Amino acid sequence: HVQLVESGGGSVQAGGSLRLSCVGSGRTYITQCLGWFRRAPGKERERVAHINTATGGTYYSDSVKGRFTISRDNAKNTLYLQMDNLKPEDTVMYYCAAGVPAFWTSQCLNEQFTNWGQGTRVTVS
Repeated sequence: HVQLVESGGGSVQAGGSLRLSCVGSGRTYITQCLGWFRRAPGKERERVAHINTATGGTYYSDSVKGRFTISRDNAKNTLYLQMDNLKPEDTVMYYCAAGVPAFWTSQCLNEQFTNWGQGTRVTVS
């Protein structure tokens, strides 16, 4: 089992920046899919970005590409999401997630993310 704790959310004006952090504990060595998701009320969960440490690949949704950067610090067991040029539509809860890649393809599909943090709120005005 893996425990994830997010921090770094808050309120910022449009055009500003925030950096979210997610500290992992437990069996983090088995989770090679590391990602950030967000969900607005009444909408489906959106995968914002992920890192696949099995393949070295990264993913960004079109809505954040060029503005957000995902990174990790293995020594600190920490995943980051640097969010720049924030927009009011980025105002939602953000969740850190981790999981094991698909066995045959090593892909990080949505269903691979089985460990979740409690979320941190970002408000952009």
